Amino acid sequence: MARKVVITGLGATTPIGGDVPTLWANALKGVSGAHTLTDEWVEKYALPVRFAAKASTPAADVLSRVELKRMDPSTQFAVVAAREAWKDSGIEEVDHDRFAVAFATGIGGVWTLLDAWDTLKEKGPRRVLPMTVPMLMPNGPAAAVSLDLGARAGAHTPVSACASGTEAMHLGLDLIRAGKADVVMCGGAEAAIHPMPMASFAAMQALSKRNDDPEHASRPYDVNRDGFVMGEGAGALVLEAEEHALARGAHIYAELAGTSVTADAYHITAPDPEGLGATRALKAAMFDGLIQPEDVVHVNAHATSTPVGDKPEYTALRAALGNRLDTVSVSATKSQMGHLLGASGAVESVLTVLAVQERKAPVTINLENQDPEIPLDVVTGTPRDLPSGQIVALNNSFGFGGHNAVVAIRSV
Repeated sequence: MARKVVITGLGATTPIGGDVPTLWANALKGVSGAHTLTDEWVEKYALPVRFAAKASTPAADVLSRVELKRMDPSTQFAVVAAREAWKDSGIEEVDHDRFAVAFATGIGGVWTLLDAWDTLKEKGPRRVLPMTVPMLMPNGPAAAVSLDLGARAGAHTPVSACASGTEAMHLGLDLIRAGKADVVMCGGAEAAIHPMPMASFAAMQALSKRNDDPEHASRPYDVNRDGFVMGEGAGALVLEAEEHALARGAHIYAELAGTSVTADAYHITAPDPEGLGATRALKAAMFDGLIQPEDVVHVNAHATSTPVGDKPEYTALRAALGNRLDTVSVSATKSQMGHLLGASGAVESVLTVLAVQERKAPVTINLENQDPEIPLDVVTGTPRDLPSGQIVALNNSFGFGGHNAVVAIRSV
């Protein structure tokens, strides 16, 4: 029988909260983290989209000056979230050879890479920092967390665009079930509010262009949705084999009951319009966790607010849950904090865990005129109470390249 895996620690730094308590409180209130950007590069490059959802607590407020100089912003966020999750778990002693890291990113050290390129062009090769390569590597966040906490059972880096953070949890579950680790620090980090990614996403019509109203720009399921809002930050979760957690008297938030990863093999950016890959991911995660449709009461949806992305997810949810979907409380929390790309799945998993534990579904904001082709029961206005007894919530993440990842969280 497979080892049961539980979640014992949570950490986050996001546009609506620099720690988990603040994130959760604001997710229930419906706070928007999107604001007009004041950086000089916005005007310098005449960007068509001039707003984003920056982390509410700068990493410079948390880390030392030395740490800041040796880490790309994405790695800074990862370390901040992982330290909070580790402290929250209450683990005081661990067998470091049985402790692994699975920390994801979608883009990696874009600030370091492009700043170094500018330095090379303007000042020559002798001025490029020696730490440039370790800082720009996509595995930088995983490596830094491993070094910081002493995790020696492996430091893994899933890179699957916007599915990355959720895929890290899939990998963490597998590591524990396979007996390769007893504890895994999982998460995702991203810091891509930079002129090049902003310009690129805008060029492909992926970003909302509501420059005059940033706080209401991310509007999943609304007929007037026009793209996502770029966000940044990190989320982290401590996974443990249940027997390991019980032996030390740990506080257990919930069980990571099942996970799955599939691929559309359809298009490099567009999702399969029929949601076939997402459907397989949903069904596989439920099968993995021995979950029936009637067990599911809540979904934290991928829901990016793009015209072509929201409907296939609904199609997949309908195919996986059938009529049960009509009574499932759906939250689209990107409406509040924007799209954190490779970090989004990890942060949304933190929210999903808390929803299950606290029996509250966070609100979706900016949904004024729901698309009739997406008849989901979306939580708006105020948080919604979830049922008592044993319940299951799903968190979906889908990324460019056709990546699909789903996690199922069960109450304990």
